[in-house]
Amino acid sequence: MPAKKSTAAGEQIICFNRQARHNYFIDETYEAGLVLVGSEVKSLRDGKANLTDSYARVQKGEAFLINTHISPYAGANQFNHEPTRPRKLLLHAREIERLTGKTKERGFTLVPLKLYFKNGRAKVELGLARGKKLYDKRETLRRKVAEREVERSLKSRN
Repeated sequence: MPAKKSTAAGEQIICFNRQARHNYFIDETYEAGLVLVGSEVKSLRDGKANLTDSYARVQKGEAFLINTHISPYAGANQFNHEPTRPRKLLLHAREIERLTGKTKERGFTLVPLKLYFKNGRAKVELGLARGKKLYDKRETLRRKVAEREVERSLKSRN
């Protein structure tokens, strides 16, 4: 299954992290490039990636995407990549410093929200996130259900 087209010009969405918005409050988002091997790019073009249970971490002034699963490419044979290896993220030094401070001081987490191609380059959208408690998740679900009911009633009137 190839990567899906998106509405933005020159952007092909590969995969979303649907659990992220359910489990976290997203305060800010950042766009970061990825350092990839050739077989990883081919596999991403086929849409074979999974962001579940993945996160980003800043180590020694560099940002890494950890636990992201990119399936091995069938045509790569012996030169294939390891599916869950840590991948370096390309961010500006100021962004990395800012993220380091926020994640250490205030208990924020870096969560990948989506993986996509933008003008032929692989990108990941990172969210600076705070964890939700169980009651927050329930409140979010209640709000969604209420909004759906309002939309249905408005739709039936028209």
